[in-house]
Amino acid sequence: MRTRVKICGIRNEADAALAVAAGADALGVVLAESPRQVTLEQARRALRAVPPFVARVGVFVDAEQDLVAEAARVLGLSAVQFHGDETPEECASAPLPVVKAFRIGGVEDLAGIDAYRGSVAAVLLDARVPGARGGTGVPFDWEAVRGALPTWVPVVVAGGLCADNVRAAVRTLRPYAVDVSSGVEAAPGVKDATKVEQFMAAVRAADEER
Repeated sequence: MRTRVKICGIRNEADAALAVAAGADALGVVLAESPRQVTLEQARRALRAVPPFVARVGVFVDAEQDLVAEAARVLGLSAVQFHGDETPEECASAPLPVVKAFRIGGVEDLAGIDAYRGSVAAVLLDARVPGARGGTGVPFDWEAVRGALPTWVPVVVAGGLCADNVRAAVRTLRPYAVDVSSGVEAAPGVKDATKVEQFMAAVRAADEER
């Protein structure tokens, strides 16, 4: 199975274009407090030239349903990604398929995922860092959760991924997708074309080993 790639933290049209050209399956815009946060209008401009069949994902943290619905409409989102304390009921009532993020410090942090069965389209595993909801650039211990991942839902791996380690992450966890932001940046919110291309090449190399 081919590993899908989402490049998150897109803030402008040029970065969206280079991610698409490199072969990204999905682009993410952060509509929550973050160094990579964008307004709806900034996100609209950044995504306006994204072609069909490349997914557009809005990232939220405990957002009001009205904001999620407006973003879905204005941006033509394919899915929403929730990084807060959203309940299974809130996920089930979202206007689009939900990717629910879980912060992982050890295998015990996987225990709460089953409560979301039937409410989410995928789960995203990110590193547990005190005071941070994501985008930390820190990987979690892949070996600690190897063999314990849920099998009833697609799993997306995030947290500190870059060209140097994503091959090992894919080989260890065999996820449905990987999600990268800071690992392909020249500066917070500014993508680096070479890093993007190297990341994509590393993922493809890992796929050949699956």
